[in-house]
Amino acid sequence: MKIAYRSFNLELKNTFTINHGSRDFQETLIVILSDGEFTGYGEAAATVYYGVTVDKMIASIRSVEPIISENIHRTPEELWELTFPHLKDNPFAQCALDIAMHDLHGKRNDLPLYKMWGLDISNVPLTNYTIGIDTVDKMVNKIREFPWPLYKIKLGTEDDIAIVKELRKHTDSVFRLDANAAWTVEQAIENSEALKELNVEFLEQPLKPGDVEGMQELFQKSKLPLIADESCIVESDVEKCAPYFHGVNIKLTKCAGITPGRRMIKNARSLGLKVMVGCMTESSVSMSAIGQLLPMLDYVDMDGGLLIRNDIAEGVKVYDGKVHFPDRNGTGAKLFKFE
Repeated sequence: MKIAYRSFNLELKNTFTINHGSRDFQETLIVILSDGEFTGYGEAAATVYYGVTVDKMIASIRSVEPIISENIHRTPEELWELTFPHLKDNPFAQCALDIAMHDLHGKRNDLPLYKMWGLDISNVPLTNYTIGIDTVDKMVNKIREFPWPLYKIKLGTEDDIAIVKELRKHTDSVFRLDANAAWTVEQAIENSEALKELNVEFLEQPLKPGDVEGMQELFQKSKLPLIADESCIVESDVEKCAPYFHGVNIKLTKCAGITPGRRMIKNARSLGLKVMVGCMTESSVSMSAIGQLLPMLDYVDMDGGLLIRNDIAEGVKVYDGKVHFPDRNGTGAKLFKFE
C-alpha cells in the first residue's frame, strides 16, 4: 500500500460570498491511494467554518495508515468501518479516504462505480449553478456570464426578495434559494409566499439548525418545499429531519464519505424525503464521486468544477446543459498532474 497527499489552492472564478463569509480561493486535499496495481483518488476541501485544515486531515489519515495498509484489499465499506472509530472526529478526512478507496475499488473491478451499484445514468438530474451573495449588478453579471437552466441563489440579507425580483428580470431559469440558516421563521413564511410567484423550486435551510419549534411552524405554513442542509450532517440526522423538511441535502465531506452517504440516501428514500447531494467547491475529483450517485438523486449541487478557474482533474463533467461521464472506471477522476 502506498498513500500520498497533495494540497491545491483552487482559484474561484468570482469571489464567493454567503452569510458565513467570502473567499477567492479554496484549499483542498487530494488523497492518492495505491494497492500496488491500481490507484484511487479522493478529495475533501478545507473549511474555516468547520475548523477543517489540510494539515489536520493529513494527520488524521496518517494515524490510520497501518489499518489501511493491512486492509487495502477489503471493500470500501469494510475499510470505512475499521477506520471510522479513529476518524469520527474528522469526517472530512474520512471522506477523502473513502472516495479514494471507492475509486480504487471500482478500478480493481474494472467498472465505474455506478455500474457496480447497478445504476442507470441515462436520465440523471442536472446540477444547479450557484450565485453567491453580491451586489445585484454583479449577481446579474454572473448569470449573464454563465447562462444555465437552474441556479442556486445564496441569500441571507435584508433585501432577499428584492434581489430575487431583480434577478428574475434577467432570466427565466428555475431558482433554488439557500438562506444558509439566516432567516427567522416569520421571514421564511413571508418570503415563501413571495418567492413562490418567482419560479423558485425550493428553499434550502431557511432556519438555524436545531430550531425544531420554528421548523414545525414553517413546515406547516411554507408555500415552498424545504430542504435541510446544515440540519442534516450525519446519518442520524436524516430521521430527525423527516418531520420538518421535504428533503435533505447530503454533503459527502460532512457525513464522512460515499459509504455513509449511500446509506443516508436509502434512509431518506424510505422516509419519503427528496434527496440532494451537494459539494463544498471542490475539484472534479469530488464532482466525479458525486456523479456516480446521480441516478439515486432528485437534485444535485455539483458545480464545484464550474466555479473554479484551475480544475486539477478530468472526470464527470457538466457542460452544454448535460452531464458527461468519462470512459473510465472507479469514479472516473484523473488528475492532470500525477497521471
